[in-house]
Amino acid sequence: MVSRAYEITHIVDRVGGGDSFAGGLIYGWQDLATHQDALEFAVAASCLKHSIPGDFNRTTVDEVRALLKGGGSGRVQR
Repeated sequence: MVSRAYEITHIVDRVGGGDSFAGGLIYGWQDLATHQDALEFAVAASCLKHSIPGDFNRTTVDEVRALLKGGGSGRVQR
């Protein structure tokens, strides 16, 4: 499987990006319809984490879904 690619231009902190991916994938396997949907969610969660300092992803499911719907900047919109 291959996911959509994101261009991240303003990286704040890379630490925690892998954990965010893993958490997003586990969430996706439990709550989303397909493995592809789970992968897309995980990649979007990891992408958003790069805009947050520290190793904890503070985004919400709705913020990840907004990026998946085409919010494309890779930055958290609050």
